[in-house]
Amino acid sequence: MIPLRPLGVGEILDGAVSTMRAHWRTVLGISLVVAVITQTANTLVNGFLFRNAQDLSALENNPDATLSEALDAVGSTLAGGAITSVIGLLSTIVVTAMLTIVVSRAVLGRSVTAGEAWRDARGRLPRLLGLLLLLPLMVSAVILVGMVPGIVVSAVGQPAAGLPLLVLGGVGAVVVSIWLWVRFSLAAPALMLEKQGVIASMRRSAKLVRGAWWRILGIQLLTHLLIAVVQMIVQVPATIVAVLLGGESFTAWTEGNGDTGWTFLIVLAVGTVITSAVTYPVSAGVTSLLYMDQRIRREALDLELARAAGLPGYGTDAPGQQAPGQPGPGPDSAGQGTAGSTPGS
Repeated sequence: MIPLRPLGVGEILDGAVSTMRAHWRTVLGISLVVAVITQTANTLVNGFLFRNAQDLSALENNPDATLSEALDAVGSTLAGGAITSVIGLLSTIVVTAMLTIVVSRAVLGRSVTAGEAWRDARGRLPRLLGLLLLLPLMVSAVILVGMVPGIVVSAVGQPAAGLPLLVLGGVGAVVVSIWLWVRFSLAAPALMLEKQGVIASMRRSAKLVRGAWWRILGIQLLTHLLIAVVQMIVQVPATIVAVLLGGESFTAWTEGNGDTGWTFLIVLAVGTVITSAVTYPVSAGVTSLLYMDQRIRREALDLELARAAGLPGYGTDAPGQQAPGQPGPGPDSAGQGTAGSTPGS
């Protein structure tokens, strides 16, 4: 799927797409099943629990709303967001774990079925859950710490001084959060492919990212931009169709007075399923290939991959080289940054 040497930006993106194209049955099967289950759950939650509840858009159109109505709107919005976030987190864990395994095998020129990917990944799902919970908590704590001084100063009766402090703290918190996001962006593939623990995988990511922070930031931003474009291409027509089939006018919908009936929710869910089936593999593929690229640059992983793939000119009996298909080394050896831990083996 990739040349076994340090990769360029285009080669990383092309490798993610090539993996999806070459192993489309497994890749699209995994992402489609996860997307269907996720969007079905979200649609049922929104349809049965929150479809008739007031949201913030309805509150904006009612300047005379009572305190009870305001609390109901805020509570409904927060509850709906919390439930969908939990569902989204669980789907992200499963699809990231399984697609990381698929990409690691594809780099060696090997195929893997969805069942094999699940069997290989399921034992590491609890650790991946811990990682994907810890990282947002860290970012939230940073934002809270950055904004607390401005909030406190404003609360004690000095809004003129509190507002600039709040803005400054918020900007600083965002900068630190982005730095942390990039620094630990390779923790998930490290956890999956090296069988690391949560903290060890974060340390591993920090080590691999060191010296390449700006490059990784640029590639991740480019990937998210491409994903956003794909989402817009699919979701905008899906929203238009949902409004038309729902019998609402665009004016009523833009003013927040539209009725989110079952037809509307189902059409939107179909659009989201299509989007997710395409964007899940690209996102997971780019992150996995970034991890491998950094190991190629720092640890000569390309030589180990070539041996594991059985390419001519590379011996399979080199020191520290395990036979293809054998279990990889434990977390200690992998965590030390050795080249003996071959992804996908």
